[in-house]
Amino acid sequence: MALDDLKSALPDYAKDLKLNLGSVIGNSDLPQQQLWGTVLACAIASRSPKVLTELEPEAKANLSPEAYTAAKAAAAIMAMNNVFYRTRHLLSDPEYGTLRAGLRMNVIGNPGVDKTDFELWSLAVSAVNGCGQCLDSHEQVLRKAGVDRETVQEAFKIAAVIQAVGTVLDAEASLADPAPTGV
Repeated sequence: MALDDLKSALPDYAKDLKLNLGSVIGNSDLPQQQLWGTVLACAIASRSPKVLTELEPEAKANLSPEAYTAAKAAAAIMAMNNVFYRTRHLLSDPEYGTLRAGLRMNVIGNPGVDKTDFELWSLAVSAVNGCGQCLDSHEQVLRKAGVDRETVQEAFKIAAVIQAVGTVLDAEASLADPAPTGV
């Protein structure tokens, strides 16, 4: 199982991550589509080749083709939106917030799966990418749709753990095989 491979790849100093990875994925109360869509979208957002390579096959096996594509679409659109909206929010000139975005975001309106699932995946990716404005927006949509706070928190717990695992594994890979530092 890929989850066990990821846990065994983590060094001893990341024991808490091993435990949390098993807990947030292996013991999640989320329905399979919400869980594995969140896992896949966050694995992509983590930018960690090891995390994505290990988790993608299990996500694909647990998702319909439509949900698999939609989870990847959530990671893609939020990669763009998180940079755009985070930047507008961080700029001190509020006039940027009044300008038309002019960016296509059609997949948000028609993701090909239950809109609530797509919103949950978008929220989780926004947590990885640190966009407060997107987090607030997706959380509000989820709450209006009747999703409880525990479910919302479950998604960003998954995001936090996957991101941390990716950070540690990528750091360890770099330390094990450092690139040449000059000619």
